[in-house]
Amino acid sequence: MEPLHHLARAAGVQREWRSVDGADMVVADDRLAAVLTALGHACATPAQIAASLAVIAEQESALPRMVVGEVGLPTPLPLADGPVEVSAEDGNTVTARVAGGQLPPIDQPGYYVLHTGATTLTLAVAPTACPLPADLGAARMWGPAVQIPSLRGHRPGAYGTFAELDAAVQAFAARGAQAVAISPVHALFAGTGEDFSPYSPSSRLFLNTALADPELAGLSPLPAHEGADFIEWGEALPHRLADLRTLYAALDPVVQATIGQEGGSHGEALSLHALFDALDCYFRPQGLHGWEQWPEAFHDPRGAAAAQFARDNPQEVAFHRFCQWLARTSLDAVQQRAREAGMAVGLLADLAVGVRPGGSDTWTMRGAMLHGLSIGAPPDPLGPHGQNWGLTSFSPQGLKAQGYAPWIALLRNALAHAGGIRIDHAFGLARLWVIPAGGTAADGAYITYPFADLLRLAALEAHRARALVIAEDLGTAPKGFVDAITARRMLGMRVLWFERAADDGFIGAGDYPELSVAMTGTHDTPTVAGWWRGRDLDWAAALGRLPEGTSRQEAESVRDWDRGLLWASLTGQHHRPAPQDSDPVVDAAVAHVARAPSGLAIVPLEDLLGLDEQPNLPGTTVEHPNWRRRMAGPTEALLADPAVSMRIDTLARR
Repeated sequence: MEPLHHLARAAGVQREWRSVDGADMVVADDRLAAVLTALGHACATPAQIAASLAVIAEQESALPRMVVGEVGLPTPLPLADGPVEVSAEDGNTVTARVAGGQLPPIDQPGYYVLHTGATTLTLAVAPTACPLPADLGAARMWGPAVQIPSLRGHRPGAYGTFAELDAAVQAFAARGAQAVAISPVHALFAGTGEDFSPYSPSSRLFLNTALADPELAGLSPLPAHEGADFIEWGEALPHRLADLRTLYAALDPVVQATIGQEGGSHGEALSLHALFDALDCYFRPQGLHGWEQWPEAFHDPRGAAAAQFARDNPQEVAFHRFCQWLARTSLDAVQQRAREAGMAVGLLADLAVGVRPGGSDTWTMRGAMLHGLSIGAPPDPLGPHGQNWGLTSFSPQGLKAQGYAPWIALLRNALAHAGGIRIDHAFGLARLWVIPAGGTAADGAYITYPFADLLRLAALEAHRARALVIAEDLGTAPKGFVDAITARRMLGMRVLWFERAADDGFIGAGDYPELSVAMTGTHDTPTVAGWWRGRDLDWAAALGRLPEGTSRQEAESVRDWDRGLLWASLTGQHHRPAPQDSDPVVDAAVAHVARAPSGLAIVPLEDLLGLDEQPNLPGTTVEHPNWRRRMAGPTEALLADPAVSMRIDTLARR
């Protein structure tokens, strides 16, 4: 084996991979070298490769920060045979014996500390599986998926916040929904209308403070701002930040201090995130977007320059801590009220696959994150050039070196305000396509992650929170992925549009697995009405996104054939409604997912209302009004429409 290829294997960079159409692919050596270099493994010369291999070997032989095991199974340990003290989280300590390099099975999930001589080791013991809907009180559940900013309330607003989410949750709870799925509420860059996609956050550990609602936290309401049909984020977010500043300044100093003390209980991570937001608000007006563009002295979050800025601007940092308190408190109130209204799950949170490279997470968790690499997808027939999402994520080695603390914190922070989580692009728990800076998506390679450990920790945190876990598994799964999440009782996603049979027809509702979420669509797919009417084809034609050599008329001909296949699968009938008559198709699609034996059925609000337009068109930014559409009125009023009520009754009844 070539030394470079040996290094790639040792570093978890996949030189060979299989494309979506089954072709065996090989990553060129120059691309391998670029990825390895970005990961910190010098490889320009044989001597550098040898040195990098030695470092990896040393890391692999070192005592790990955390070992992850499973209930009922012996745990391999890098310890000498002999007695070891095992301390549980409640302080109870017992003595066990390591034999043959293995610790005997532990029968209770949790985190343990092992002591032997001068050695201390943390052990996580995962349950065999995640909770299921039946464990939470109902074998089969239903709920809507909502885009929080799209919601309207009775009070004018430039976009929907946790206040409008609360009203929507209460409206659906009254109609028997057990869950409400929401897009990520991760922290964006404070007060700027740029990067407003919920899937392009600054931090996944903290919340989007622009969604906070003071009234849910027991404070005075913010000023009302009339909103239009499309959200103008460039105006709305700066206005919101200014209103929050005014609210904070008007608080009694005692109240400010009390809130500050509560924020202090969240430790250094919150303080550093607040400091990041304060610095970003200072540098962004100077045209410096993200910490990578700041003066070098500020690149170290614990350095002298950052510390001096915090001392010179204590009220500014305290304000951003207050904003996080406000977001956390108001979102907690939404979840608490959902449970009080009878929802078994309440909010289903969404974990984005990555963060912006210049954001808070990459600044504060430098050692845990990938640098010089962005994540995306390799070229395939649907995307010949591949995809570069402009995001980064955790480093596999960084996670191991930090005892998986960032992953555990991400899970805990999300489950603190929700009864379940959806892991976006869950394939990333096993591998991610990474692209060196300055390269195209075709220049990337897959890097592997400690899949078994990450999966077990997700199951452990879900067990502790009594929460569902949904794994977004759309696309070509890595080898062993499906079996692994099935064994953990994570719910896969079964989206109507992708559930096709070998003859290209749509599979029957009865063929959906119980261990799944049945869905009429997602935020990235056409709505049922929009698909039936061909609205997605209109957009594709207008933006030059139809398959090469295909006219709009030819695309319509293919769609008309598919309409017949869909209608036959949904109803068993041959004669179908006209393309402009979408309501019967929406009704049938809702009934279809309601009939599925899946443990959870999710229908986007856009489908319940029979709307034509989807919230997001993947692969576009300014070409399509992504994340900008508003609902026509308050959720309660929209659900009172007879057609909508009938669809909800169908879900609740079946």
